[in-house]
Amino acid sequence: MKQKEPAQQTDQELTQEAKKSKSTPIIDAVLIGFLVGIIIYSVVANTWGLVTLMPLFLIYGLIKKSKKRKLK
Repeated sequence: MKQKEPAQQTDQELTQEAKKSKSTPIIDAVLIGFLVGIIIYSVVANTWGLVTLMPLFLIYGLIKKSKKRKLK
């Protein structure tokens, strides 16, 4: 399905798209906060390794994805 230009969409379609786009940054922020909590716990518990590195890579991916979304 091809996406329409905003000028060709109805008010209802535009409202639905706005609601979708608002929830995604909130979900990303919650995930980043959760992953930061995991990193802090692993540092306090002195357990360096996969438990610390995986959340760092996931945070990087979420931030990169959100920057791509802003450019569109």
